[in-house]
Amino acid sequence: MSLPRRMLPRFRLLPALAAALAATVTATLALAAPASAADPFPSSMASTGDSITRGFNACGFYVDCTSRSFSTGNDAGVNSHFRRIMAANPAIVGHNFNDAETGATVSDLPGQIDLAVGQRVEYVTVLIGANDACADSELAMTSVATYRGHIDTALARLKSGLPGARVYIMSIPDLKRLWEVGRRNTLARTAWSLFSICQSMLANPTSVSPIDANRRDRVRQRVIDYNAQLEAACAAYGSLCKYDGGAVFNYPFVLSQISGWDYFHPNTQGQTVLAATSWAAGFAWTPALV
Repeated sequence: MSLPRRMLPRFRLLPALAAALAATVTATLALAAPASAADPFPSSMASTGDSITRGFNACGFYVDCTSRSFSTGNDAGVNSHFRRIMAANPAIVGHNFNDAETGATVSDLPGQIDLAVGQRVEYVTVLIGANDACADSELAMTSVATYRGHIDTALARLKSGLPGARVYIMSIPDLKRLWEVGRRNTLARTAWSLFSICQSMLANPTSVSPIDANRRDRVRQRVIDYNAQLEAACAAYGSLCKYDGGAVFNYPFVLSQISGWDYFHPNTQGQTVLAATSWAAGFAWTPALV
């Protein structure tokens, strides 16, 4: 099949048109692409989440210890996100807000985001969901659909209230890892039972029966499913959202990094490794343009 002659001149022009189009696209992309300093160190930040972010049991018996929070804490030894940012941008001093709540589930996240919006921060960290899986029983765990709904609500409020803020979403730790490192420790098993800690995962910790083994695997899968929703929600949010790629979930923490009071929460050493692990997988902050 041959082309009509009247069409041939148009096709002869294609190389020139293609070159011009390529140049235009290249220039447009250069303008639209993030610059190397697209993520300058923020001058304010807020942390959202649950007792992990509150530093619970990291410095005292059953108390919040926000100074040792991996996110907004000011303890030099923990070297939180706040401390690392402060080293590059001292303007953040006095503008680090811990809006997390001990005992919080994902249903509390939208309210915490509202606080961050009111604080007009430039950077928000999110670590939420351990309590949604750590229910009194497997049946009491938050459904995946409900979990995602609250995440979407919270992120929509953040985007509407602080459209220029960066948000860093961290994966939920692997709860089965907690059972693995503590199940042979008498003190850990006693604490889990005495304080009824995370019974969906930690009930009958010495049992190797298929019933208990399968239950633990299902709880672990629920955490994996939550994390998949976090990743998807962050991707939908756009370039101002960063997911840790599963860094926190995949970190092989050990018993010495867990509080000796409840054998559940990170102690000071645990907060320190959580800070380092999450920071390494987070934003590549750069100096502000001057």
